[in-house]
Formats: sequence, structure tokens, C-alpha cells
Amino acid sequence: MLSEENIKMIESLIDIRFLPLGLLIIFAIVWILQLLYYWIFYWRFARYKALSYPQKGCGVSVVICAHNEYYHLSENLPLILEQDYPEFEVLVVNHASDDDTNYLLTSLGEKYPHLKSITIQEDLNFFSGKKFPLSIGIKSARFEKILLTDADCHPASKLWISEMVSAFGPGIEVVLGYGAYNKSKSFLNKLIRFDTAHIAIQYLSYALAGIPYMGVGRNLSYLKQIFFRNKGFISHYQIRSGDDDLFINSVATRSNTSIRVSPDSYTCSDPKQTFGQWITQKKRHLSTSHHYKFKHKVLLGSYSLSLFLFYALFVILVSFSFSVIPALALFFLRLVTQYIIFARCMRQLNEKDLVPVLPIYDLVLLLFNTAILISNLFHKTRKWK
Repeated sequence: MLSEENIKMIESLIDIRFLPLGLLIIFAIVWILQLLYYWIFYWRFARYKALSYPQKGCGVSVVICAHNEYYHLSENLPLILEQDYPEFEVLVVNHASDDDTNYLLTSLGEKYPHLKSITIQEDLNFFSGKKFPLSIGIKSARFEKILLTDADCHPASKLWISEMVSAFGPGIEVVLGYGAYNKSKSFLNKLIRFDTAHIAIQYLSYALAGIPYMGVGRNLSYLKQIFFRNKGFISHYQIRSGDDDLFINSVATRSNTSIRVSPDSYTCSDPKQTFGQWITQKKRHLSTSHHYKFKHKVLLGSYSLSLFLFYALFVILVSFSFSVIPALALFFLRLVTQYIIFARCMRQLNEKDLVPVLPIYDLVLLLFNTAILISNLFHKTRKWK
């Protein structure tokens, strides 16, 4: 008759024997979930073809908020003012700047009559961050179609306005664009561009699937009426950031949202030059995600969690001889899927140079984002600029 000690030993051996099988089953479920995201969502963007709608007689107001942006405005504003579009204005809200921004705007206004500027001397405590000056700019805009960008951004071509507003088809009130970063050979530059492209693939794919959840203020357009109809930023005025993604999260729907992705529709800017600057920027951007609608948090959270589990379980499973081959097989199949779909997506965004090392950036960003999300639990960003 077996002793109690022998019974416990047998039970422990059975547990250990079946542990790899149980982990492999979980790994397979996570793998399926990852492939569903790729083929259901990202594949939509990979095969996206832009549709254009004539915009005859439709004026556009380009709205830019600037705080101590003399250098960037002197470089980028002429490129916006010289766009090839029949009727548009550029409205710059000079928000409590103490540099020479006001003198620059006065000088450019003499050369470009379609440049308008509003100077705000003091901040308003009711709104936080960029939302107050942006609200003033939108309310002061002459035209119904609002096109937003930042002072440190420049259009990829003279057709930027034309390309972005051409996505306003019947019933469309929101157009999501892509804000690219200028390229260099550094690892940080490529990491930031991969992160930016990956986020763009997500929000553009979800929009194509009828689940729009965010846009980026570097390149975003919507109708003035949708801003007023939803009372601007009033639903999240107490949050310093989120003038772009939280607003779009609250107003964008399956039927009123479109995207525009073409080489002429992009804006470009310089990415952060140090890891510290980039992490600070990431912390600010990620701090708004927990204010998204529940369904969006579930979709985004499920993808991130499944990605984390995929890599963690893979590392564990290759340490068991029983599960090495199936784990490697599933890993390889996901990798093939990633290259097939993301390579096409990256070509859509003109980021082809990032394709060869997709898995490395994928893993590095997973670790960075996890660390930043944890850090955000203990620290709050207080500045929009």
C-alpha cells in the first residue's frame, strides 16, 4: 500500500508531466488570438485602397496651436501656406508664447493674406493643456472642414490639404491621417518610427473595421459641426492630454469616419532625439488610453496581453523537450503572418525599411510599453508641451 509521501510524489510528477501540455494549449489559444487580430483587423489596412470624393467649392481651415514654436513655425508654416488648394485659411493660435512667435506671424501675415492668428496671453484653468487654445482656434475657423496639425509638422507635399479632405465622402465627419517621422539611421529613430507606424496600423485598421477609436493631432480632420454638436472637449476637459485621441474616441462611429493614407496625405516631423524624451512623450500618450470606451480597451488590452503571453509562453515552452517543436512551429507561422501583413502595411505608410527587423522592434516595444504603463500608475504627466 502506497504511503502518503509516495502518493504526493506521484501527484507532483503527474503535475510536472502535464504542465508543458497545459502551457502549450494556452500558447495555442494565444497564437490563434494573435492571428485573428492580424487577419481580421490588420489585413484590412494591408489591402486598403483610397477612395477620393470631389470637394469643389469646399473651403478648409487648417488650425495649429503653438507654444514657443518660433523655430518650427518659421520652417514649416510657409509649406502649409503654399498648399495647392483653391480656398483655405491657416489659423495659428499663439498660446502664451514668450519667444518671437508673434513677430513671425505678423511678418508672414503680410505675405500670406490667408494666414490668421490668435494670441492667447494667459492660460485658462477650466481647460487643461492644449484643449483651450485648440477650442478657440476651431471656434474661430472660417470654414466647416477643420484640418489639424502641429507646429513642428510639415506636409509631405503641396497636395496635403487636397488629399486629406478628399476622404470626406457622403456622411463622413471625421478623417484620420498618418503623421510620419523623418528618417535617420539611428536605432532610436527606427524604434520610434516602428512604434508610430504600429499605432497607425492599429487605429487605421480598426477604423476600416468600423471600430474607430483614436486619431493623431499631427494629421487629423473633422467637421466643425461635430465639434460643436459634442460640446468640444467638455467631456474630458479635466484631462490635460487627449485633444486628439479622446475626442475621436468619443465622436467617431462606423458610419461617420474615414481614413486617408497616401504619400501626399502625410505630415512629417522630427522624432525625439533621446530615449528620455521619447519615454516622456510615450507616458503622456499612454496616459489617456484608460479613458477610452470599454470595448476599445478590451480590444486593445486583449491584443497587448496576448502578445505578452505569446512571447512569455514561448520562452517557457522551448525549455521543455516535449514542447519545443510545436512551440517553434506556431512561432514560425505567426512570424510568417506578421511579415506578410505588416510588410504590406509598412509599404502603405512608406516605412519599408522597418520590415526586415519586425520581430525585434515588436519585442522591444512590448517591453517598453509594459514598463511605461506600470510607471504611469505612479506618475502623472502635467504638461502638454
